[in-house]
Amino acid sequence: MRHPTRNLLTAAASCTAAAVLLAACAAGPDGPAGPAGSASKPSGAAAAPPARLSAASGASLQACEALPARFAFAETRLDSAAPVAAGPVVAGGPAAPAHCLVKGQMRPRKGADGQDYAIGFEMRLPQAWNGRFYHQVNGGIDGVVQPAQGALGGGPVTGALAQGFAVVSSDAGHTGRQNPRFGAEPQARADYGYQAVGTVTPMAKALIAAAYGKGPDRSYIGGCSNGGRHAMVAAARHGSQYDGYLVGAPGYRLPHAALAQLWAAPQWKALATPEATLPHPFNPAARIADLGTALTAAERQTVARAIVERCDMLDGARDGIVGHTAACQAAFSLSRDVPTCGAERTGQCLSAAQKSLLGAVYAGARTPSGQKIYSAFPWDPGIAAANWAQWKFVNSQVLDPGAGYIFMTPPRTLDPFTVDVEDGYKAIYATDAAFRESADTVITMPGKDNPVQLAALRARGAKMLVYHGVADAIFSAEDTAAFMQRLERALGAGAADFARYFPVAGMAHCSGGPAADQFDALAPLVRWVEQGEAPQSLRASVRGAGNAGGVNAELPAAWAPNRTRLLCPWPQVARFEGGDLESAASFRCEDPR
Repeated sequence: MRHPTRNLLTAAASCTAAAVLLAACAAGPDGPAGPAGSASKPSGAAAAPPARLSAASGASLQACEALPARFAFAETRLDSAAPVAAGPVVAGGPAAPAHCLVKGQMRPRKGADGQDYAIGFEMRLPQAWNGRFYHQVNGGIDGVVQPAQGALGGGPVTGALAQGFAVVSSDAGHTGRQNPRFGAEPQARADYGYQAVGTVTPMAKALIAAAYGKGPDRSYIGGCSNGGRHAMVAAARHGSQYDGYLVGAPGYRLPHAALAQLWAAPQWKALATPEATLPHPFNPAARIADLGTALTAAERQTVARAIVERCDMLDGARDGIVGHTAACQAAFSLSRDVPTCGAERTGQCLSAAQKSLLGAVYAGARTPSGQKIYSAFPWDPGIAAANWAQWKFVNSQVLDPGAGYIFMTPPRTLDPFTVDVEDGYKAIYATDAAFRESADTVITMPGKDNPVQLAALRARGAKMLVYHGVADAIFSAEDTAAFMQRLERALGAGAADFARYFPVAGMAHCSGGPAADQFDALAPLVRWVEQGEAPQSLRASVRGAGNAGGVNAELPAAWAPNRTRLLCPWPQVARFEGGDLESAASFRCEDPR
């Protein structure tokens, strides 16, 4: 089954000139600006070259244990500061240099709900500092101060701390015990949406200055999933504070993606084995519906094989990777290419009802009145990944119902199988006396439908590097492509001087799947910001046996354990030029044709 609406990635495949492709393509964004929708118009203006930012210079740590007594910043308390020897920050992680670990909190307060709130944070300050600051923005619904190592997506080649950055991480203004009900407290919701980043950033820069005798020369912010959302929101709201934005699998329309999951949950349940259950992942005493019986692992493998059979050679290589995603959307048909079951489901076919629902999920959720809720998804063999099933079948029951507290006004309890999707969609845009900004305003990226405000970042030399797994089951890679198209319409031909997007074929949400998901996007971003060297490609590797970043168990057995691939800037495609099929050197990024 092809998407019933015009597919953005398919439309992109018909354009041939990379410099003008996004402005010339006519395919529109795959999601509305709000209940009434909106459209932006191409600027058509030639952009002046962006400014060139100078490179950072390092310094040595001057103070560590004395910082709690010496450092003063409004509504900020440092609880501890202690030296940490060189070595991994977490077991199995990359080695970090010797550094100072600082822990503290900002803006402690009593919430409107009577609970205690604060923005908890930690900062890691290397002894030998490279002059750069990295704000590690975290995934999920935050609530935990993750180790501030500047972790990258997939199997990290290295993190920001290991590269010599000073790194900060926060809980975004609430703790795990308040999740997801923190969203019912207005200030906590605002902190999660954008205010915690705006609060922590100047404090972290001041702390760096206190520790090194100088502030950061260059500042970067990055994360994956909700972290990608944080980074995009920061670009729109805190554009003067950062020079580089590392955006992974951006959930920049997070409320809509969560509602799309809730839209699908009762439909999966209707196809699932009656009364089949699984242990609740967070509550051993509870059980949840086994929605995975609606589309089993064997059946998803059948779909994946059909996608590979139809699309594998579109990039010139029979290697199990569908590298030409756009062409695959036009070539693959669920109804034609996957056998239809008769009376019995065998795992080697799909029933008519399964095809109908899976096709609707990939086409993009809609309200009963026909309003588009969220983006379509691109077909990719990563549908077979365990992470795909986790998001569709488990997280839709245990995480996405939290959308009622965080992404709707007024906050509410949601049952994933009885949610009123029409009302839920309207609630994303609603306000009341307690929540004077809608959840859409607080959570999503301002100007996402016409991001003209990012022209100022481009003009001063800031850069944005985006990556996204094509098989992501919660945030669609097609939605990211739609944003890139809107960015080109807003900024004109100069958009590629500011932002580049690297899809990762086969990769699930932030990592995993049958993919080369191990790569360093931070060092190329630094070279782009500080040396003017725009990334023409990223080199990615699989995580086979012996990989220091952890082994990816979902790699096909036929792949070499050290296979490498090029990640190309969208809409370019990595085409096989001949030679070693396991080496990125055998591929070249080319415009689609």
